[in-house]
Amino acid sequence: MIPEFVVLVLVPAVLIAAAGWDIASFTIPNFLQGALLAGFAIFAVFTHMTLATLGWHFAAALIGLALGFLLFARGLVGGGDAKLFACVALWFGLPDMFTYAVIASVFGGALTLFLLLFRRLPLPKVLASQAWLAKLHDHASGVPYGVALASGAFAVLPYTDVFRTGLAG
Repeated sequence: MIPEFVVLVLVPAVLIAAAGWDIASFTIPNFLQGALLAGFAIFAVFTHMTLATLGWHFAAALIGLALGFLLFARGLVGGGDAKLFACVALWFGLPDMFTYAVIASVFGGALTLFLLLFRRLPLPKVLASQAWLAKLHDHASGVPYGVALASGAFAVLPYTDVFRTGLAG
């Protein structure tokens, strides 16, 4: 029951919160990544994850963190985005991490194109009074990449080993 709850409720709730926070403030609070890490620890214990499997998940997280911070250092993503990617990579493990990275990148490209188009249109005054929407519309603002990361995770999650294990546990 606990693995199912973690996979079907906790992880999706944290991903939705991360995407929403990123849209509203262009930040992803650390407690959300902490919730994903704690959830993974609970999941690993309750599914009796082997040390070998756990090692592959940690390897994915380290690779994800390295890639995320490389992109952060180049100014392509925010620090919260880099940490969120690493936390989702921890959940997915190596084989599913690469699929996730590709899918999240496609969603990121689509989000970027949408924002470029959205920012070319005038924002009605009714909507401009919403600070978060005005910031999202601002040409100087970046891309809330947490939305793409969360969307990619939702697209890949049902096909992952952790999902199957969580439902079987």
